[in-house]
Amino acid sequence: MKAVVYGDYGSPEQLVLRDVEQPLPKDGEVLVKVHAVAINDWDWGLLLGDSFVNRLLFGLLKPKRTILGSDVAGRVEAVGRKVVRFRVGDAVFGDLSGRWGGFAESVCAPETSLALIPAGMTFAEAASIPQAGMLAVQGLRIGGGVKPGQRLLINGAGGGVGTFALQLAKPHGVELTGVDSSEKLDFMRGLGFDHVIDYRLEDFARGGPRYDLILDAKSTRSPFACARALNPGGTYVTVGGSMSRLLQILCFGPLISWMQGKRLRVVALKPNADLDHMSARFEAGEIRPKIQAFEGLEGIREAMRHYGTGQHQGKVVITLMSEA
Repeated sequence: MKAVVYGDYGSPEQLVLRDVEQPLPKDGEVLVKVHAVAINDWDWGLLLGDSFVNRLLFGLLKPKRTILGSDVAGRVEAVGRKVVRFRVGDAVFGDLSGRWGGFAESVCAPETSLALIPAGMTFAEAASIPQAGMLAVQGLRIGGGVKPGQRLLINGAGGGVGTFALQLAKPHGVELTGVDSSEKLDFMRGLGFDHVIDYRLEDFARGGPRYDLILDAKSTRSPFACARALNPGGTYVTVGGSMSRLLQILCFGPLISWMQGKRLRVVALKPNADLDHMSARFEAGEIRPKIQAFEGLEGIREAMRHYGTGQHQGKVVITLMSEA
């Protein structure tokens, strides 16, 4: 089968289309014919190899996993002996973080990492949901949920997590502010943000309004700065960012909570735990994934280049096969 592989850390130019051996499903696994795959921060970080923690876990000098891609959607081609939830031909989606392998024509996945794609959802839409959708759902939940009249700020609002969080929160009557680059502000206004901020021109954590809940997909500010942007009793939740920032929040969050009565939380992602919840929200017409699409395995290098600019709107998804 064909797959996009890389043997060294670096830029998207390291990604090469090659013939590789097709995997065989183990007892509790299914073989999925990949129809669509999305790009996540983790894919980008593992390609660059710019994090010591990632290198320590996944290859100090060279990557141990040579095929990236975790958020996949496709059809079951074969099932292992102990698989009970799926049959050949089922349309499925899920997050394969830790295993990866989605930048390929086929990939093996544990059946516990997958869910059925609901009627009416395309493969591209399904591939956009697993990681970003789970972070949005779990981030809002850890933040105490959203309540009418609250002021909610989303940092990194024009990406996958932000666009899903907006759609999940909007029906609850909250006042929504989105922070991102100037190139995304019109896109964010069109999604329904009440206020938008260009992070290059304005620091949401310095003066200005205070918020009941901040959902941060970038974690670019110190925990003390973020706490200043909260109302009394407010909650700051980060779903991503550099390891140093996450460690700062874990270390200083309890102190800030004790001194100021404001909570600072880090989402420990539970992969695929809320796929059914997102499917239900889709079927109810409450969410519609926002996608920038590329085509074919040949388009993955270009898609990764675009992702690396940080200017993508919603999720970057590569479609490998038609919807038939």
